[in-house]
Amino acid sequence: MQKGIALSVLASCLFGVMYYYTSLMTPLSGEEIFGWRMLLTVPCVTLFMMASGDWPLVRAMAARLLQQPALVMGIMLSSLLMGIQLLLFMWAPLHGRSLEVSLGYFLLPLTMILTGRVVYGEHLSHLQKIAAAFASFGVAHEVWRLGSFSWETLVVAAGYPVYFVLRRKLKTDNLGGLWFDMLFMLPVGVWFILSGNPAAAQETPRLYLLIPLLGVISASALVSYLLASRLLPFSLFGLLSYVEPVLLVGVALLLGESIGPDEWLTYIPIWLAVLVLILEGARHLLAQRRRNAL
Repeated sequence: MQKGIALSVLASCLFGVMYYYTSLMTPLSGEEIFGWRMLLTVPCVTLFMMASGDWPLVRAMAARLLQQPALVMGIMLSSLLMGIQLLLFMWAPLHGRSLEVSLGYFLLPLTMILTGRVVYGEHLSHLQKIAAAFASFGVAHEVWRLGSFSWETLVVAAGYPVYFVLRRKLKTDNLGGLWFDMLFMLPVGVWFILSGNPAAAQETPRLYLLIPLLGVISASALVSYLLASRLLPFSLFGLLSYVEPVLLVGVALLLGESIGPDEWLTYIPIWLAVLVLILEGARHLLAQRRRNAL
């Protein structure tokens, strides 16, 4: 249990580090950094899957693709949806939009609950209804303040549920499907690298160190996340996932962004909604421990 908790927190910290790390890689663009991340992460994840015994999932997915060629289009769409999220994660810190993306990650648990209710007919608990009410207040204030949410917030909060629903529908919601999602992103990543500034590393020698280190951080974060998902009860793993958006806000503030006085009535209700979900998860976890102890 302790090892799983440590790995989950480590993964969140590494994702937070990567969020800040992007700002150190100028003059590379967010697209070029995304390309290098994909190019370096896929081989590392491949080695991990081979070492952990998960590689048969990739072979099984490849066999499905041979039997169902139309599935290629579905995985291409799945890969596109994930690629947009990863690219946005790399792009936001370079363009002063880190807070907008972090707000999307805070809203994500709530949009996932809403997706479960609308798409799969899942019922909301009492605390989930309270959390939804808090979040609705924050959303309503942001719509009143600006007329809508920022597109970055909407891409994260609405894009991930679409991605997860699609993967479930395609029956690719396993490590084999994730591997193919990343594989299909590789050509785009390589294109971003080749169409970027070829002399960037020569002009900025520190990139010779920063680029390989990006791959190490990215792969370590993903591997830690996957290992934690196996070692922890689902409820506890879900609770610990809230560490990451908190760190992303911290990184955004560290990069010089700030929450304006008129934005607090958007952020505070949404943070309260997340706190309610954390309390609900903790309650379920304690109840599960009591049942196991009997």
